[in-house]
Amino acid sequence: MSKVIAVFGAGTGLGTSVARRFGREGFRVALVARRKDRLDTLVETLAADGIEAAGFSADLSYPAGVPDLIAAIRAQFGRIDVVEYGPIGGEQGFIPAAQLDAAALEALLPLLLLTPVEVVRAVLPEWTERGDGAFLLTHGYSAVQPLPHLSGFGPVMSAARNYVYSLHGELAPEGIYVGTLAIAAYIARSETAEAALAAREAPPGFPIADPDDLAEHYWNMYVARDRVEQVHPENPGLHPDAK
Repeated sequence: MSKVIAVFGAGTGLGTSVARRFGREGFRVALVARRKDRLDTLVETLAADGIEAAGFSADLSYPAGVPDLIAAIRAQFGRIDVVEYGPIGGEQGFIPAAQLDAAALEALLPLLLLTPVEVVRAVLPEWTERGDGAFLLTHGYSAVQPLPHLSGFGPVMSAARNYVYSLHGELAPEGIYVGTLAIAAYIARSETAEAALAAREAPPGFPIADPDDLAEHYWNMYVARDRVEQVHPENPGLHPDAK
């Protein structure tokens, strides 16, 4: 039975590229996102490339729904071998640290920290029994390097990054890979990048990453399993004192 990757937060940018990259290697693909119309379109796009895929509509800001979601994916495909988790939508934005409050952080916690923890809990028994599996977490560069005026996401994603590092150390001896990709750029073809460019919110010269390059990072990380974290671009040139 061919392997399965579940792409959480599947969209037109990174999610599609990850699905294609792993699909080229024979993986079947479970696509998870809120909007059924988006999922139907992505399934058709992948089918045109000869990749078997199915969509699963879910609100990932609701951690309690994870067990049923994982059960639905298993019912469709029979297994889950890899999870890529990266649901950042265009409706979310940075908050200066001086304007941050508990309510803003609480609103980000389920999607960016609590749900990925629940996803790991749901798939880990299968991976432990098999002695193989991989959890790939996507986050922004502010989780790695705190930056003025670009808070909100950072404190929550840095907590998830801490979790990933600990998880990697615990699970690597069991044959299970855990890695994270920190992206210091807008992602081309994504809704977030399109919205920022349309509103002229993107700083001049701010990098725009090709999602196919990011997906290649994930494939290489999955195969090599020799590092916990990859930053893209590798030298983003963002300084803590930047305005």
